[in-house]
Amino acid sequence: MYPNFDKEKMIDTELYKAKTLYPFQEITVKGILNEFEENGENFNLLFQLPTGGGKTVIFSEIAKEYIARSGKRVLILTHRIELSVQTSKQLSAIGVQNKVINSEVKKLDPEEDYNCYIAMVETLNNRLHDDENFIENVGLVIVDEAHYNSFRKIFQFYLDANILGVTATPLSSNKALPLNDNYNKLMVGECIASLIEKGYLSDAETFTYDVNLHGLKIGSNGDFTVSSSEMVYGNYFMQEKLLFAYEEVAVGNKTLIFNSGIETSIRVEETFKKRGYKIRHLDSTFSEKDRKDVLHWFKTTPDAILSSVGILTTGFDEPTVQTIILNRATRSLTLYHQMIGRGSRKLPNKSTFKLIDLGNNVRRFGLWQDYINWQDAFKFPDRFLESRLSEGDDVEFEVEFEFNRAVRDRLSTTILDSFNLKDVYYEHQDNGIKGKQAVDDSLENHYKAIMEVATDFYDGLELLEMLNEHIEYRLKQYTKCIAKSTPNYFKFLMETYVRQLRHKLRENLEDE
Repeated sequence: MYPNFDKEKMIDTELYKAKTLYPFQEITVKGILNEFEENGENFNLLFQLPTGGGKTVIFSEIAKEYIARSGKRVLILTHRIELSVQTSKQLSAIGVQNKVINSEVKKLDPEEDYNCYIAMVETLNNRLHDDENFIENVGLVIVDEAHYNSFRKIFQFYLDANILGVTATPLSSNKALPLNDNYNKLMVGECIASLIEKGYLSDAETFTYDVNLHGLKIGSNGDFTVSSSEMVYGNYFMQEKLLFAYEEVAVGNKTLIFNSGIETSIRVEETFKKRGYKIRHLDSTFSEKDRKDVLHWFKTTPDAILSSVGILTTGFDEPTVQTIILNRATRSLTLYHQMIGRGSRKLPNKSTFKLIDLGNNVRRFGLWQDYINWQDAFKFPDRFLESRLSEGDDVEFEVEFEFNRAVRDRLSTTILDSFNLKDVYYEHQDNGIKGKQAVDDSLENHYKAIMEVATDFYDGLELLEMLNEHIEYRLKQYTKCIAKSTPNYFKFLMETYVRQLRHKLRENLEDE
């Protein structure tokens, strides 16, 4: 036995049963090790595998094999203490003596001879700046949740080592710092559909509810801001929609609800409690003791509901979850997959789980099970992201238009609200009519609303000016429908529409 080996940790390991590798995981381990052997030092590999595919089991086995083959040490980097502990248990269970470098570990005892170290990135960064030889003879650095950019600061200390990054979504958390800057190659593992088909993951039964996202704002990180999300999701109507969706689909299921903000989550807890449901709220401000208490309650209560905020997307594994509710909107594909993945763990009596989307996320990203070309995402991240809705149009396309008071006071918005350009466009498509006819129909609808109240041509022009934003809103919907939204084309479309509407008003109002 190694000197000073943690006895409590050893007892804990005895209770932690080593996870046996599935056939596809064994193939993956061999493939990754072969990549490093063939490419030598200074070769960095990124490995993609969906949440629930067993990334920790795979890279723990890689660490074991690498140590045996090379005689060098392995360093594993995580960004959360829960992931460090989880990894340490798996390593110990398969016979790899390891040490977790937490905030209490200031120096390494020279009498301790570990071949594998696990550290959170900030803690290790501090130690390495004090002593760049803090951990010597490292041949392989394994980065868990490699899409986070915080790990980059560590790479400078291990330029001669191989780096293996593992992630479910090989897209950098910072668009300005793509992953292909640091990794030479991406290896793609089994896709979600394949893992479901082979019985390794539960399948998702998806339920979507249209949500008005008007009011959401996009922050500097590219995602919707917490403050604007709180405004949208904290109101009474959204709480009622959430409750309705739960009662329609998931009553009696163990349910995990993801929210964007703490205030919203607390209101969710209050709303569900009033209806007599067993629910608790959890966020990052909870103490470790309180957090463990809530999670133990959730684990042991059959029909429990847990309303959470940004704390259970990684490092949380509760296979008994039967329903995932996305009570938020996100523009992050990574977060989208992380949240849904919490329900995908397989059990003997659980082959499916339910997904309730209250953020138009499925429309934004597609079904969770859909194929994604991760090689394209890795090689051309900008193009991959730009192929989806642009930041501004994303919100404009999916929300209902809200008329200002001046328009509501002058015009009959009932006429305008009765026309939905998207619906008309697709109806024409189904009937073999050119989609452009939807624009003509829209123009006729605007003309009808103006003519109902206009007293003369100049009054009609004033009303036309007031409807400018609504016209723009509709035409943006049209350009999305036809997947043609270049600035020049939209400008041409807008100018033509207004000119034709003005001409139509002149013909019928100028003599009045």
